[in-house]
Amino acid sequence: MAEVRIDALLPQEMAARAEFLGVRKAEMPFLKMFMLSILAGAFIALGAIFATTISAGGMAVTASDGTVAFNTGLPYGLTRLLTGLVFSLGLILVVVGGAELFTGNNLIVMAWANGKVTGRALLRNWFIVYLGNFVGSIGTVLLMYFTKQYTFGANSVGIAALKIGVAKVDLTFIQAVALGILCNALVCLAVWLTYSARSTVDKIFAIVFPITAFVAAGFEHSVANMYFIPYALFIKDFDPDFVTTVGDKVAHLDLLTWQTFLVNNLIPVTIGNIIGGAVLVAAVYWAIFLRPENSK
Repeated sequence: MAEVRIDALLPQEMAARAEFLGVRKAEMPFLKMFMLSILAGAFIALGAIFATTISAGGMAVTASDGTVAFNTGLPYGLTRLLTGLVFSLGLILVVVGGAELFTGNNLIVMAWANGKVTGRALLRNWFIVYLGNFVGSIGTVLLMYFTKQYTFGANSVGIAALKIGVAKVDLTFIQAVALGILCNALVCLAVWLTYSARSTVDKIFAIVFPITAFVAAGFEHSVANMYFIPYALFIKDFDPDFVTTVGDKVAHLDLLTWQTFLVNNLIPVTIGNIIGGAVLVAAVYWAIFLRPENSK
Protein backbone atom coordinates (compact mmCIF):
# COMPACT_ATOMS: atom_id res chain seq x y z
CA MET A 1 0.00 0.00 0.00
CA ALA A 2 1.40 3.39 -1.00
CA GLU A 3 2.33 5.76 1.79
CA VAL A 4 0.04 8.79 2.09
CA ARG A 5 1.78 12.00 3.15
CA ILE A 6 0.23 15.31 4.03
CA ASP A 7 3.34 17.07 5.30
CA ALA A 8 5.43 19.46 3.22
CA LEU A 9 7.94 18.13 0.71
CA LEU A 10 11.55 17.84 1.88
CA PRO A 11 14.31 19.89 0.19
CA GLN A 12 15.51 16.93 -1.93
CA GLU A 13 11.95 16.49 -3.24
CA MET A 14 11.64 20.24 -3.77
CA ALA A 15 14.74 20.11 -5.98
CA ALA A 16 13.20 17.33 -8.07
CA ARG A 17 10.04 19.40 -8.45
CA ALA A 18 12.06 22.47 -9.45
CA GLU A 19 13.82 20.44 -12.13
CA PHE A 20 10.53 19.00 -13.43
CA LEU A 21 8.88 22.42 -13.56
CA GLY A 22 11.95 23.92 -15.23
CA VAL A 23 11.66 21.41 -18.06
CA ARG A 24 7.94 22.12 -18.47
CA LYS A 25 8.51 25.87 -18.53
CA ALA A 26 11.32 25.62 -21.08
CA GLU A 27 9.24 23.40 -23.39
CA MET A 28 6.11 25.58 -23.27
CA PRO A 29 4.78 26.75 -26.66
CA PHE A 30 5.52 30.36 -27.56
CA LEU A 31 1.96 31.74 -27.45
CA LYS A 32 1.11 30.14 -24.13
CA MET A 33 4.39 31.29 -22.59
CA PHE A 34 3.98 34.83 -23.88
CA MET A 35 0.38 35.17 -22.70
CA LEU A 36 1.24 33.82 -19.24
CA SER A 37 4.17 36.22 -19.03
CA ILE A 38 1.91 39.17 -19.88
CA LEU A 39 -0.31 38.08 -17.01
CA ALA A 40 2.68 37.92 -14.67
CA GLY A 41 3.71 41.47 -15.61
CA ALA A 42 0.19 42.65 -14.86
CA PHE A 43 0.04 40.67 -11.60
CA ILE A 44 3.29 42.17 -10.30
CA ALA A 45 2.00 45.60 -11.36
CA LEU A 46 -1.13 45.02 -9.27
CA GLY A 47 1.08 44.37 -6.27
CA ALA A 48 3.00 47.55 -7.09
CA ILE A 49 -0.25 49.54 -7.29
CA PHE A 50 -1.25 48.23 -3.87
CA ALA A 51 2.19 49.07 -2.47
CA THR A 52 2.22 52.60 -3.94
CA THR A 53 -1.20 53.34 -2.48
CA ILE A 54 -0.25 52.05 0.97
CA SER A 55 2.99 54.05 0.99
CA ALA A 56 1.15 57.26 0.04
CA GLY A 57 -0.06 59.83 2.52
CA GLY A 58 2.57 62.45 2.08
CA MET A 59 6.14 61.35 1.52
CA ALA A 60 8.98 63.24 3.13
CA VAL A 61 12.10 64.28 1.25
CA THR A 62 14.83 61.76 0.56
CA ALA A 63 16.98 61.20 3.64
CA SER A 64 20.71 61.96 3.70
CA ASP A 65 21.54 58.26 3.31
CA GLY A 66 19.54 58.07 0.07
CA THR A 67 16.53 56.23 1.50
CA VAL A 68 13.02 57.56 1.01
CA ALA A 69 11.21 58.39 4.24
CA PHE A 70 7.43 58.00 4.19
CA ASN A 71 5.50 60.60 6.13
CA THR A 72 2.45 58.46 6.89
CA GLY A 73 2.35 59.06 10.63
CA LEU A 74 3.94 55.64 11.16
CA PRO A 75 7.61 54.80 11.79
CA TYR A 76 9.65 54.26 8.62
CA GLY A 77 10.19 50.57 9.26
CA LEU A 78 6.53 49.88 9.95
CA THR A 79 5.47 51.65 6.76
CA ARG A 80 7.97 49.60 4.78
CA LEU A 81 6.66 46.44 6.45
CA LEU A 82 3.08 47.24 5.41
CA THR A 83 4.23 48.13 1.89
CA GLY A 84 6.02 44.80 1.57
CA LEU A 85 3.08 42.83 2.89
CA VAL A 86 0.69 44.23 0.30
CA PHE A 87 3.21 43.92 -2.53
CA SER A 88 3.22 40.17 -1.87
CA LEU A 89 -0.08 40.12 -3.76
CA GLY A 90 1.88 40.15 -7.03
CA LEU A 91 3.80 36.90 -6.52
CA ILE A 92 0.79 35.24 -4.90
CA LEU A 93 -1.18 35.89 -8.09
CA VAL A 94 1.71 34.61 -10.21
CA VAL A 95 2.21 31.37 -8.29
CA VAL A 96 -1.37 30.50 -7.35
CA GLY A 97 -3.06 31.95 -10.42
CA GLY A 98 -0.47 30.56 -12.82
CA ALA A 99 1.80 32.89 -14.78
CA GLU A 100 5.37 33.13 -16.05
CA LEU A 101 7.65 35.56 -14.21
CA PHE A 102 11.18 36.24 -15.44
CA THR A 103 12.74 36.52 -11.99
CA GLY A 104 11.19 33.30 -10.72
CA ASN A 105 12.13 31.51 -13.94
CA ASN A 106 15.79 31.99 -13.07
CA LEU A 107 15.25 28.70 -11.20
CA ILE A 108 15.14 26.90 -14.58
CA VAL A 109 18.93 26.96 -14.22
CA MET A 110 18.52 23.91 -11.97
CA ALA A 111 17.15 21.86 -14.88
CA TRP A 112 19.73 23.36 -17.28
CA ALA A 113 22.63 22.49 -14.99
CA ASN A 114 21.41 18.89 -14.86
CA GLY A 115 21.27 18.66 -18.66
CA LYS A 116 17.47 18.47 -18.82
CA VAL A 117 17.13 21.86 -20.57
CA THR A 118 19.41 23.24 -23.28
CA GLY A 119 21.03 26.63 -23.00
CA ARG A 120 19.05 27.76 -26.03
CA ALA A 121 15.75 26.73 -24.43
CA LEU A 122 16.69 28.50 -21.20
CA LEU A 123 17.52 31.77 -22.96
CA ARG A 124 14.40 31.44 -25.14
CA ASN A 125 12.25 31.23 -22.02
CA TRP A 126 13.96 34.16 -20.36
CA PHE A 127 13.70 36.38 -23.46
CA ILE A 128 10.03 35.64 -24.17
CA VAL A 129 8.99 35.90 -20.53
CA TYR A 130 10.94 39.12 -19.95
CA LEU A 131 9.32 40.69 -23.02
CA GLY A 132 5.87 39.51 -21.97
CA ASN A 133 6.38 40.80 -18.43
CA PHE A 134 7.26 44.20 -19.90
CA VAL A 135 4.15 44.22 -22.10
CA GLY A 136 1.92 43.31 -19.14
CA SER A 137 3.52 45.96 -16.95
CA ILE A 138 3.26 48.75 -19.52
CA GLY A 139 -0.33 47.79 -20.33
CA THR A 140 -1.16 48.14 -16.64
CA VAL A 141 0.67 51.47 -16.50
CA LEU A 142 -1.42 52.77 -19.39
CA LEU A 143 -4.68 51.65 -17.80
CA MET A 144 -3.70 53.09 -14.42
CA TYR A 145 -2.78 56.43 -15.97
CA PHE A 146 -6.28 56.77 -17.43
CA THR A 147 -7.85 56.00 -14.04
CA LYS A 148 -6.19 59.15 -12.63
CA GLN A 149 -5.82 57.18 -9.40
CA TYR A 150 -2.61 59.12 -8.80
CA THR A 151 -4.75 62.14 -7.89
CA PHE A 152 -6.40 60.25 -5.02
CA GLY A 153 -5.65 61.15 -1.43
CA ALA A 154 -5.20 64.83 -2.27
CA ASN A 155 -2.57 63.86 -4.88
CA SER A 156 -0.60 61.83 -2.32
CA VAL A 157 -0.65 58.67 -4.46
CA GLY A 158 0.86 60.54 -7.40
CA ILE A 159 3.50 62.17 -5.20
CA ALA A 160 4.41 58.73 -3.85
CA ALA A 161 4.61 57.31 -7.40
CA LEU A 162 6.88 60.14 -8.58
CA LYS A 163 9.17 59.89 -5.56
CA ILE A 164 9.46 56.14 -5.96
CA GLY A 165 10.38 56.59 -9.62
CA VAL A 166 12.99 59.27 -8.87
CA ALA A 167 14.59 57.21 -6.09
CA LYS A 168 14.91 54.19 -8.40
CA VAL A 169 16.62 56.06 -11.25
CA ASP A 170 18.97 57.83 -8.83
CA LEU A 171 20.92 54.63 -8.11
CA THR A 172 24.51 54.03 -9.21
CA PHE A 173 25.11 51.05 -11.51
CA ILE A 174 26.85 48.96 -8.86
CA GLN A 175 24.24 49.84 -6.25
CA ALA A 176 21.43 48.79 -8.60
CA VAL A 177 23.17 45.49 -9.39
CA ALA A 178 23.70 44.73 -5.70
CA LEU A 179 20.11 45.59 -4.80
CA GLY A 180 18.94 43.41 -7.69
CA ILE A 181 21.04 40.46 -6.49
CA LEU A 182 19.57 40.56 -3.00
CA CYS A 183 16.05 41.05 -4.31
CA ASN A 184 15.94 38.04 -6.58
CA ALA A 185 17.69 35.83 -4.06
CA LEU A 186 14.63 36.43 -1.87
CA VAL A 187 12.14 36.13 -4.73
CA CYS A 188 13.60 32.82 -5.88
CA LEU A 189 13.73 31.60 -2.29
CA ALA A 190 10.01 32.43 -2.04
CA VAL A 191 9.31 30.41 -5.21
CA TRP A 192 11.60 27.61 -3.97
CA LEU A 193 9.64 27.43 -0.70
CA THR A 194 6.37 27.06 -2.62
CA TYR A 195 7.75 23.82 -4.10
CA SER A 196 7.33 22.30 -0.65
CA ALA A 197 3.66 23.31 -0.49
CA ARG A 198 0.72 20.91 -0.34
CA SER A 199 -2.02 23.57 -0.43
CA THR A 200 -2.78 27.10 -1.59
CA VAL A 201 -2.46 28.38 1.97
CA ASP A 202 1.01 26.80 2.17
CA LYS A 203 2.05 28.65 -0.98
CA ILE A 204 0.76 32.00 0.25
CA PHE A 205 2.54 31.75 3.59
CA ALA A 206 5.75 30.67 1.85
CA ILE A 207 5.62 33.77 -0.35
CA VAL A 208 4.72 36.51 2.12
CA PHE A 209 7.80 36.75 4.31
CA PRO A 210 10.56 36.69 1.64
CA ILE A 211 8.68 39.19 -0.54
CA THR A 212 7.89 41.46 2.40
CA ALA A 213 11.57 41.33 3.35
CA PHE A 214 12.85 42.45 -0.06
CA VAL A 215 10.38 45.32 -0.34
CA ALA A 216 10.91 46.49 3.24
CA ALA A 217 14.69 46.43 2.73
CA GLY A 218 14.44 48.48 -0.48
CA PHE A 219 15.82 45.86 -2.87
CA GLU A 220 15.22 46.17 -6.63
CA HIS A 221 13.00 43.90 -8.76
CA SER A 222 13.24 44.35 -12.54
CA VAL A 223 9.64 43.40 -13.34
CA ALA A 224 8.20 45.54 -10.54
CA ASN A 225 10.28 48.43 -11.85
CA MET A 226 8.72 47.93 -15.28
CA TYR A 227 5.62 49.31 -13.56
CA PHE A 228 6.94 51.69 -10.90
CA ILE A 229 9.19 53.82 -13.12
CA PRO A 230 7.08 53.97 -16.33
CA TYR A 231 4.04 54.89 -14.22
CA ALA A 232 5.99 57.81 -12.76
CA LEU A 233 7.17 58.72 -16.26
CA PHE A 234 3.63 58.69 -17.65
CA ILE A 235 2.51 61.06 -14.89
CA LYS A 236 5.48 63.36 -15.47
CA ASP A 237 5.33 63.36 -19.28
CA PHE A 238 1.58 63.39 -19.92
CA ASP A 239 0.08 65.39 -17.05
CA PRO A 240 2.10 68.62 -16.80
CA ASP A 241 -0.64 70.32 -14.78
CA PHE A 242 -0.35 67.66 -12.07
CA VAL A 243 3.44 67.96 -12.07
CA THR A 244 3.18 71.74 -11.74
CA THR A 245 0.86 71.31 -8.77
CA VAL A 246 3.02 68.81 -6.87
CA GLY A 247 6.45 69.53 -8.34
CA ASP A 248 7.72 71.32 -5.24
CA LYS A 249 7.06 68.15 -3.22
CA VAL A 250 9.20 65.92 -5.47
CA ALA A 251 12.91 66.65 -5.43
CA HIS A 252 15.13 65.95 -8.45
CA LEU A 253 12.23 65.20 -10.78
CA ASP A 254 14.49 66.08 -13.71
CA LEU A 255 16.36 62.81 -13.10
CA LEU A 256 13.30 60.84 -14.16
CA THR A 257 13.66 60.03 -17.87
CA TRP A 258 13.25 56.97 -20.07
CA GLN A 259 17.02 56.86 -20.51
CA THR A 260 17.70 56.78 -16.76
CA PHE A 261 14.98 54.15 -16.40
CA LEU A 262 16.87 51.83 -18.75
CA VAL A 263 20.49 52.71 -17.97
CA ASN A 264 20.37 53.48 -14.25
CA ASN A 265 17.81 50.90 -13.24
CA LEU A 266 16.35 48.28 -15.55
CA ILE A 267 19.60 47.01 -17.09
CA PRO A 268 21.71 46.79 -13.90
CA VAL A 269 18.78 45.51 -11.83
CA THR A 270 18.10 42.78 -14.39
CA ILE A 271 21.76 41.75 -14.27
CA GLY A 272 21.58 41.65 -10.48
CA ASN A 273 18.34 39.67 -10.54
CA ILE A 274 19.92 37.01 -12.76
CA ILE A 275 22.93 36.71 -10.47
CA GLY A 276 20.77 36.52 -7.35
CA GLY A 277 18.29 33.99 -8.72
CA ALA A 278 20.34 31.87 -11.09
CA VAL A 279 23.58 31.76 -9.10
CA LEU A 280 22.83 32.33 -5.42
CA VAL A 281 19.69 30.18 -5.35
CA ALA A 282 19.35 27.90 -8.40
CA ALA A 283 23.02 26.96 -8.80
CA VAL A 284 23.51 26.49 -5.07
CA TYR A 285 20.51 24.20 -4.63
CA TRP A 286 21.47 22.29 -7.79
CA ALA A 287 24.94 21.70 -6.38
CA ILE A 288 23.51 20.50 -3.07
CA PHE A 289 20.65 18.29 -4.25
CA LEU A 290 20.83 17.58 -7.99
CA ARG A 291 24.53 17.33 -8.84
CA PRO A 292 25.02 13.63 -9.70
CA GLU A 293 27.40 12.87 -6.84
CA ASN A 294 25.06 14.60 -4.35
CA SER A 295 21.67 13.40 -5.65
CA LYS A 296 21.51 10.15 -3.69
